[in-house]
Amino acid sequence: MASDEHVTALRSAGLRVTAPRLAALAVITENRHSDAEFIAGEVRERLGSVSTQAVYDVLHALTDCNLVRKITLDGRKSRYEIRVGDNHHHMLCRNCGRIENVPCHVGQAPCMLPEEDHGFTVDEAEVIYHGLCPDCLEAAHEN
Repeated sequence: MASDEHVTALRSAGLRVTAPRLAALAVITENRHSDAEFIAGEVRERLGSVSTQAVYDVLHALTDCNLVRKITLDGRKSRYEIRVGDNHHHMLCRNCGRIENVPCHVGQAPCMLPEEDHGFTVDEAEVIYHGLCPDCLEAAHEN
């Protein structure tokens, strides 16, 4: 079922309201930090035959219009989240890959400025905290 909020967001962004876009937004809303492969599988589960390329096109469009944020935390898979426009960071478990959102303690972007900006106008800083989640930490202590 299409969320009225998603329909409104697509229209406000100047995008046509399509079943693949609505399905992708629903999947990303329900499954934080999903990768494209997972999103494509869930979209196909909801809609039937949708090509992987079509899902990538949808993700690109949603990212370009700032409805979805694309993040790459482990240097391998890009992940997508609905939470955009705020200044939050991420915790990443080194063992299982669990990802959690962490609010920035400063509050506004960018939360840090480089010592040398090389003439750039800095508007965002991404912070990734690496460590072990509680479950992996507990499992490590049991071994």
